[in-house]
Amino acid sequence: MDAAKVKELQLFVEQCKKNPAVLADPSIAFFRDYLESLGAKLPSTAYKTGASPHSCACEGKGPLVDEIDEDDFDAKDSPQVDHESDDEIIESDIELEGEIVEADNDPPQKMGDPSVEVTDENRDVSQEAKGRAMEAISEGRFEEAIEHLTEAILLNPTSAIMYATRASVYIKMKKPNAAIRDATAALEINPDSAKGYKTRGIAFSMLGKWAEAAKDLHVASKLDYDEEISSVLKKVEPNAHKIEEHRRKYDRLRKEREDKIVEHERQRRRAEAQAAYEKAKKQEHSSCRSSGCTPDECAGGGMPGGFPGAMPGSVPGNIDMSKILNDPELMAAFSDPEIMAALQDVMNNPANFAKHQANPKVAPVIAKMMGKFAGPK
Repeated sequence: MDAAKVKELQLFVEQCKKNPAVLADPSIAFFRDYLESLGAKLPSTAYKTGASPHSCACEGKGPLVDEIDEDDFDAKDSPQVDHESDDEIIESDIELEGEIVEADNDPPQKMGDPSVEVTDENRDVSQEAKGRAMEAISEGRFEEAIEHLTEAILLNPTSAIMYATRASVYIKMKKPNAAIRDATAALEINPDSAKGYKTRGIAFSMLGKWAEAAKDLHVASKLDYDEEISSVLKKVEPNAHKIEEHRRKYDRLRKEREDKIVEHERQRRRAEAQAAYEKAKKQEHSSCRSSGCTPDECAGGGMPGGFPGAMPGSVPGNIDMSKILNDPELMAAFSDPEIMAALQDVMNNPANFAKHQANPKVAPVIAKMMGKFAGPK
C-alpha cells in the first residue's frame, strides 16, 4: 500500500480521536457505517443533530444530507492546512570578522554655504588654513587640524578636497559618522572624488557597514587605486560576501514559505469546493429518490429559472466539476461568506437569484456558476 496514503489515513484517524464530530460529516458517512459494522460504539458527537446509529437516509427513509448551510464552511469542517509553513523564519547570526568602533553621536560639524561666491582672496586664505591643518595632522594635533580645515571650508565651500581631507582627519579621530558627512559633501561637489569614496568607505567599515564599505572602496579603487584601499578591502569583502549570501538565503526561504502558504490556501479552497459539490450531489440523489425518479432522469431536464439540469438546492449531475475547481475566480469566491450564502440561497431556491442581481459582488459569481452548469451545447 502507498506509504503516503497510509500516513494520510493515520492522520485522519488521529483527527477522529481528537474530535469525533469529524465523523458527522455526511461525505464520510460510509466510514462511520463501516465502524459501526465492526461493532464500534461512537459518541453522540459523531452524528448530526437528530441522527442516530443506523438511521441514515441510505435506507430510503429521508434525505441523505441536510441542506447546505453556512456552517458547512466553518473552519472546523475545512481541510486542515499544514501550519508548519506559518512558522516565522528566524535568521541566524552571521559570524563576521573585523573590529568596529562605537558610533560618534556628536552634533554635526560646520559645513560651508555652497551659494557663497568664492573670491580669489578667499581661495588663497583657504589654502593657507589647509596648510596649517596639514602641519597639525603631521604632529598628531587632530583637533587643531579640524579647526583649520573648518576655516578653509567656510572660506571655500566649493572645494571637494577640503571636505575629503577633513573626513580623513575624523577617521583618525575614530569619528566615522562625521567622516561620512564630510565625504558625502565632497562627493556632492565632485562625484569623481576618489578620496571622498575612500574616506567614506573606510568610515562605513569602522561602523560595521560592510556592504556599503565594499561598494565605496571598489569605486575608489577604480578611480585612483592605492595600497590602503586594497588593504581595507581585504578585510571588508569577506564580511560583505557573507552578508550578501545570508540575505539571498533568507530571501529564498521567505519566498518558499510564501509559496507554500499560497499553495495550502489553494488546496483548502479546492477541497471546500469539492466537499460542497459532493454534498450537493448526495442531496440531489436524495431528492430524486423522494420524487420517485432516478438521478439520470433528474439530470435530464432543467428547473425553470434555476441551474439547468439541477434539482432545487443542488448542483447538476452532468457538470464537469474540474471546470469549477480550476477556476481561480470561483475558488477565491468560495472563501467569501457573503458570496457563499448567496450561492446556497439560490441553490435552495433558484427563484431567489433575482434578489441578488443588484449585488455587484455576488451577481457575477452566480452568473458564472450558472454558465458552467449550462452543460454542453
